[in-house]
Amino acid sequence: MHTKINTKHLTDSFLNSYAQVFFSKNKPFAVILLVVSFFDVYTGLAGLIAVTAANGVAYFMGLNRTKIIGGAYGFNALLVGLGIGIMYQPAAEFYLILVFISIFTLFVTVMLEGVLGKYGLPYLSVPFLLGLWVVIIATKGYSELSVSERGIYYLNDMYAIGGMPMVRLYEWFNQLNIPETLRIYFKSLSAILFQYHLFAGLLLAAGLLYYSRIAFLMSLIGFYSAYLFYKIIGANISELNYSYIGFNYILTAIAVGGFFIIPSRRATMWVVLLTPLVAITLNGTAFIFVHFGLSVYSLPFNLIVILFLYVLKFRERNFEKLAPVSLQQNSPELNAYGHNSYMKRFGGLPWFSMRLPFWGEWTITQAHQGDITHRGKWQHAFDFEVLDDQGLSYMGDGDHVEDYYCFGKPVTSPADGVVEEIESDIPDNIIGDINVEKNWGNTIVIKHGEHFYSQVSHLQKDSITVKPGQVVKQGEKIALCGNSGRSPYPHLHLQFQATPHIGSHTLSYPLSSYIVRSGKEYKFITSCIPKTNQRVANAVPDATLQYGLHLIPGASLKFLVDGNTVEWIVDTDMYNNTFIKCLNTESVAWFKSIGDVFYFTGYTGENYTLLYYFYLAAYKVSTSFYKDLHLVDQYPLSLYPNRLLKTMQDFCIPFFRFLNAGYQITYQHFDDLTTKRKVVLTSVATFGLGHSVIKKYTFKLEFNELGISLFEVSDGKRLMYAERQK
Repeated sequence: MHTKINTKHLTDSFLNSYAQVFFSKNKPFAVILLVVSFFDVYTGLAGLIAVTAANGVAYFMGLNRTKIIGGAYGFNALLVGLGIGIMYQPAAEFYLILVFISIFTLFVTVMLEGVLGKYGLPYLSVPFLLGLWVVIIATKGYSELSVSERGIYYLNDMYAIGGMPMVRLYEWFNQLNIPETLRIYFKSLSAILFQYHLFAGLLLAAGLLYYSRIAFLMSLIGFYSAYLFYKIIGANISELNYSYIGFNYILTAIAVGGFFIIPSRRATMWVVLLTPLVAITLNGTAFIFVHFGLSVYSLPFNLIVILFLYVLKFRERNFEKLAPVSLQQNSPELNAYGHNSYMKRFGGLPWFSMRLPFWGEWTITQAHQGDITHRGKWQHAFDFEVLDDQGLSYMGDGDHVEDYYCFGKPVTSPADGVVEEIESDIPDNIIGDINVEKNWGNTIVIKHGEHFYSQVSHLQKDSITVKPGQVVKQGEKIALCGNSGRSPYPHLHLQFQATPHIGSHTLSYPLSSYIVRSGKEYKFITSCIPKTNQRVANAVPDATLQYGLHLIPGASLKFLVDGNTVEWIVDTDMYNNTFIKCLNTESVAWFKSIGDVFYFTGYTGENYTLLYYFYLAAYKVSTSFYKDLHLVDQYPLSLYPNRLLKTMQDFCIPFFRFLNAGYQITYQHFDDLTTKRKVVLTSVATFGLGHSVIKKYTFKLEFNELGISLFEVSDGKRLMYAERQK
């Protein structure tokens, strides 16, 4: 078993080194790249030896295995191998130099990873440039090396690969009646692997299209933006044909339009805007490098992309309009769909999860931009009171502070933090009176992070139980609600601010994981700014749901499905990401718990397994139970079941979305009449085109003292029934 794992790792590191040339880890695409590199047999062999040498030394030196397997340490050496493989005749001396320049390129890769990595920047193919330039300059004095004439006689090369059938196929492709610009595009694409003919470019274009529709689209946009720019400025478009360095525009477009930046209209706009910069850099550097007998190769691409990503780090606004990829999935489609899903689920979720500062249900009597006091620089604040079913905040006549439901109720810390400042000895007002001199009344200011504080005000005199400098936990009781300061009636004031002083200007900041009740209907809010007149409460976890969804690494879950046992195990990877793995199918579902909510975050495997259906059914579950509570969410479109529609959406996702994948779960039943508690949830997954439903699944989940006890799946045609085994 150990040998198989090592063999798989070696194979993955080899193929990924090829795929990483196009920012990919797609194995079929890697095979196409490998085949194209062998259109010149000796060039392909040189690339293969370079990858093997670089990855072998990386393994031997104990470098990060994940990066080796991912191809991060091999693809630059591959490019160097291909570059000098096409340039020199094969000989023993050549292969000796090839091995050592591959090791040199590996060292440069690791060095640049450390230097540029400090700034969160990629090293791209800079190690390739340095390695190739060094070897070209160095070998000018090596008499045993001779320059290759291969590539001049392509028909001979094709014959060597596949005989006359390959020659005929090559000639047929070259005789295709296609526009000259498209011909240059294909040849520029093939030049990335140091091939300079249409046949190779067509194969690479097909592979690129298979790997990513977005990458393929961006490559065309980048190339034709350059073509248009050359036309506008009156430059000779044949310059793109010279050594086919037009691949700089292709790689820049893919990098900016889909790999390092989330695909969007604005990212596409920047692909077009960066084209002139690449052109100017290309022409300017080529003029200089020609004096040294060197080509600029991919220098313009590297320089512009790294500069652009670096400049983005200095933005002070518009972060969401041009969003860098935070979790790289090596696929523009997965980056786009994952980001859209994440923003839908967590987009409003702040760095600090702020909870309501009380227990039980309260009503917001004044929210942001209120009608009474929340104005101007203090507009982002909340006032809370406790109201009965008739909408009254007091008992009897309400002439005394004690008559008000909220007076004397516990006030809690909205999040973990350190008490910064307090005011505690201001008397509570009689009903209808206010204290304008001590406007905020008794107050606590808590520091939660740099330049981020919460303030609760109008607290009861002498009720504060904390001191400045004291550490408090989220939900910890810190005072009682009162009627001090500018407060004619007992209520609780909450605001967030950037400075530690009582009465500081307010910040707009959302609250997390709370319930909104309207009559008998409950709605769970992940993160939002609540509104006036909403009845809100912190979500209270249910013990049965909490236990059932508390999946600990090492746990095993067995289900009986159609007479067969399906076994899942819970585990974590090296980055402490938690997942469920099906031992029967090898499918994997990734999950996490944020606060009181269980989320699935990713799935790999076939779309007919029990784990896949469970991923759909429990995509987002609050561990709080409220009868008829509804939670909604959306799946990433990478899960869309219709491949043709999804392929069409792939091309369009940077600009607009016409497919939808919706999720809804309903809290159906709760039985607490016996010690054997049971919670029943039902959920629905719908995949649609506009307003039409293409595919629909319904699910039923039961939880008891075992945890997940029963799971049902229906697609309208068949019913799958899974019962938990002890």
